[in-house]
Amino acid sequence: MAGAITRLPDVGWMLRPLTEIPGVRHAVVVSVDGLRLGHASAEGLSGPVPRLTVDEAESLSAACAALTMTGRSTVSLLFGEQAGVRQLMLESEYGFALFTSAGEGAHLGVATDADADVGLIAQQMQLLVAKIGAHLSAQPRDPGDPSA
Repeated sequence: MAGAITRLPDVGWMLRPLTEIPGVRHAVVVSVDGLRLGHASAEGLSGPVPRLTVDEAESLSAACAALTMTGRSTVSLLFGEQAGVRQLMLESEYGFALFTSAGEGAHLGVATDADADVGLIAQQMQLLVAKIGAHLSAQPRDPGDPSA
């Protein structure tokens, strides 16, 4: 019997408050294994990526999963198996990329402009996760379940 494919709900609408913060360009929610759960872009953007397409958001989701796993491995090596990662931040000449845990099995990523208030954005990310973390969580798939 063939397994059923279940469509994941798109939670991109929950990211709208983040994309309304000055300096925030894009936000994405991903499962720990790199599946896009939702994404949003700020209104009126210009530049090389004015709006994330689904394909771009899916590529970003895979990259986010790889980065967060690398961060977890690094922290584990440095501080022991029980150490967790609270947040990752990448800085480039064009802006910042922030990643944080967003519930069981999910991560939230935000891309900003170079002059954005990163402290405010990180705080708002945490508030959003606290508010809607249960909706952002992605439960692990059961490898023995053909419908997973």
